[in-house]
Amino acid sequence: MAAPTSCVELLGSLFPDIDPQISNYVTGIIEDSADDFDTADDIYEAIGALLLDSATGKTEDDVFDICEKFHGIVKSSQSSDTMEHKVLNSPIQIGSLSLNTRAQTVEPQSIWLTKKENVSQVDQKKLEKAEAKLQKKNEKRASQTTTVKKVTNGNCELASASQQLNRRDTKMDAAGSNKSYDIRIENFDVSYGEKSLLVDASIHLIYGRRYGFVGRNGLGKTTVLQMISSGQLKIPSHITILHVEQEVVGDETLALQSVLESDQRRENLLREERDINTQLQDKEGNDSTDGLSARLSEIYHQLEAIDADKAPAKAAVILAGLGFTPKMQGMHTREFSGGWRMRLALARALFSKPDLLLLDEPTNMLDMKAIIWLEDYLQTWTSTILVVSHDRQFLNAVATDILYLHSGRIDTYKGNYETFMKSREDRLKNQQKEYEAQQQYREHIQVFIDRFRYNANRASQVQSKLKLLEKLPELKPVAKESEVILKFPECNKLSPPILQLDEVTFYYSEDQVIFHNICVSASMESRICIVGENGAGKTTLLKILLGELNPVKGLRNAHRNLKIGYFSQHHVDQLEMDISSIELLALRYTGKPIEMYRSILGSFGVTGELATRSVASLSGGQKSRVAFAAMSVLCPNFFILDEPTNHLDVETIEALGKALQKFQGGVILVSHDERLIRVICNELWVVQGGTVRSLEGGFDEYKQIVEQELQATL
Repeated sequence: MAAPTSCVELLGSLFPDIDPQISNYVTGIIEDSADDFDTADDIYEAIGALLLDSATGKTEDDVFDICEKFHGIVKSSQSSDTMEHKVLNSPIQIGSLSLNTRAQTVEPQSIWLTKKENVSQVDQKKLEKAEAKLQKKNEKRASQTTTVKKVTNGNCELASASQQLNRRDTKMDAAGSNKSYDIRIENFDVSYGEKSLLVDASIHLIYGRRYGFVGRNGLGKTTVLQMISSGQLKIPSHITILHVEQEVVGDETLALQSVLESDQRRENLLREERDINTQLQDKEGNDSTDGLSARLSEIYHQLEAIDADKAPAKAAVILAGLGFTPKMQGMHTREFSGGWRMRLALARALFSKPDLLLLDEPTNMLDMKAIIWLEDYLQTWTSTILVVSHDRQFLNAVATDILYLHSGRIDTYKGNYETFMKSREDRLKNQQKEYEAQQQYREHIQVFIDRFRYNANRASQVQSKLKLLEKLPELKPVAKESEVILKFPECNKLSPPILQLDEVTFYYSEDQVIFHNICVSASMESRICIVGENGAGKTTLLKILLGELNPVKGLRNAHRNLKIGYFSQHHVDQLEMDISSIELLALRYTGKPIEMYRSILGSFGVTGELATRSVASLSGGQKSRVAFAAMSVLCPNFFILDEPTNHLDVETIEALGKALQKFQGGVILVSHDERLIRVICNELWVVQGGTVRSLEGGFDEYKQIVEQELQATL
């Protein structure tokens, strides 16, 4: 059967029983107002309700699909009207037409000889209607601008977003008929103060896919996640969202129970079950309990359908994977530190399984064992994930797609992070080739124009070339992101021994010994990574090496000229937030010229206006750079770094690895970033069971041990 070529044929084929008057009315609207219908949404708005009332068995989706077909016919007819040539059936004698016309006393009918009046061909009513419609769209978009107020350490910053909503999704959402779990956030802008972060950006999330959200620090990744979770960027209301952002409140709730309570449906059913059982006991022997019994039976069926009896075991498995021992699962939430409460928040999110899970740097709070478990767990996730992460190994294991934020827009790439890197490089090469080819073509045409510009015989060709130049699409040169460079200051070489611990024992209380008879040493050539589970004593070991904690037994020996630069994993808490980066260095290291402060900050990418902004307004990665600069002012010859990669983007982590390789002093590092460890470390210390031992097999051996322990635990 041939496809309908007109709106009348299409309407007749899809609605054979439609009233003729309604059919004429609908086709008349489409044909008379064809120029006003820019999209299928416009046609749906004009005739959708009428078709729904006139048709039986048709849904809103069906009618919208029909409107799309109407729109296709309208556009094809418009294009054919402009391109198609009229062919006369027979020759026309102009002379005879002229004679006939003179003999006529009425207005001539010939199209050849009728004088065309000099009047405007624009339909003023249609013009006014189009202008009113355009003004209405602009006002609607302006009214959709929302503002989010973010308070950081007492400083208030404003982030605003404007979004163009999809009309069809909005109507279906309002009617409660939207059953799709795909997410489309179209044409939105995000500003932070006076700075535009995103312009006309779009995000399309397909249900069941896992999206890694990457880009340089300070471009707005965390802001976008906050706006989605707070409802500032609109998505269909039937989609449940959970953003792991704030730690669990510490109270008397047990850790396991806190996770179980995150499943609101199960909790509500159990609460109702308890209430009904109480009422049944009070009304025992009363005939009026039939309704309560029926409802109780229904609740039991619903609890069975969601496997409510298996929920405690599932919650326990999640907690165990994130490092909670059986004893810890029975502790009150108030007994946990902030890092463990963040793990609880992650456990609650994994247990409740929202339609859209938003994660912001989930690996920052985890040790290697928990990271490996989380990677495996998320690979079986059935709904949608949007995760901001700068851990390349984690993104390679988890992500099925990558959202790349750059230059005020968001590009989507298929595959994990390594695939994204290759695809982006290929795309940049192709764009550069296309740009260079067009530039050569433009130059070739311009040479012809310049050569024959004043040649009368070539005037028409020159004009044709000029028009061709105007029609060529304007291509911009490929804007490559600047390379991130970190540079640590030069330092003096020291002769060994540099730093060592001899038979050191340490504890806070005698019944809980943290270290017993440990012997370790480091030199100027050392690149040592310390690994181990959270709570094993890694940070305590660093403080003993720093000299902040004194051994209960044994000795700490350090070179007399040793100057240690210490980077704490809680460096953000140690920065003054209400002053600029320059003022911060001047406050800590007085009496030095401002040019020196700027030079040191510039070595870590904090330049120009960024150095004069308040520290509170900087992103997490930018604050880390300020902390690196503050650590480097006194030119230390030994670095002790505790989780330095937290909040750093991938490019900065790569630059950090290169800078530490070039550093002339020694390095002791606590990190869970696998790529950084492999790049710089030549020795691996494992902190476990009150001892510190070096692994000859390095990180590969440690990862194998962790995976075996994880399998045994679960």
